[in-house]
Amino acid sequence: MTLDFLEGLVRWLAGLFTLATLAAIFYGIGRGARHPAGRKSGAATNLLHMPWFYLAGSGLFFGFLYLLWRPLPVTLSPALRAATLALGGLLYFTGMGFVLWGRLVLGKMYFVSTGFGAQLFKDHRLVKGGPFAMVRHPMYFGISLAVIGGIFLFQTWAMVLLLVMPPGLTRRARREEAALAAEFGEQWQAYCRRVPAFFPRLIKRL
Repeated sequence: MTLDFLEGLVRWLAGLFTLATLAAIFYGIGRGARHPAGRKSGAATNLLHMPWFYLAGSGLFFGFLYLLWRPLPVTLSPALRAATLALGGLLYFTGMGFVLWGRLVLGKMYFVSTGFGAQLFKDHRLVKGGPFAMVRHPMYFGISLAVIGGIFLFQTWAMVLLLVMPPGLTRRARREEAALAAEFGEQWQAYCRRVPAFFPRLIKRL
């Protein structure tokens, strides 16, 4: 098996995994948009129920990725190519795994948010199992890992552009946490004391 073949196979599998994850996310958004709204945080939560918002946002996002899907001007030796492929694949698949795992564990409680607003549902429940037992925002943790891994794996300018995403996710997380704190009170505070926000602890707190 040549390195070129292996590189193409890993990238193809990564793309397939990404499409499956996106399908699960968009399905959840569609279902959440029809779910009765509950507590809100921020001033732009009405956008979350407007189809044009998702069409326009997705069009711009994927359009920029398409335009910037150009190789970085780097030339690597076979040994370095193999190393970057291994590191990139490990980070990318682990990250996307956290994104999909978090989405599936949230189930009917999943809905999208933005840096301008977040919304819960009327019958919202606090999800603390699965990846949420390790980190409060496993999907954002996963996106950050996948972006870093994607630079090594795909080596395109598009993946470099995505480095702007992890800092922006912290604003979204603050909106979500404001709504959750108001909704669940001490139950949420106890959960926050036990589980870190973005990065799992290497040593479990006693």
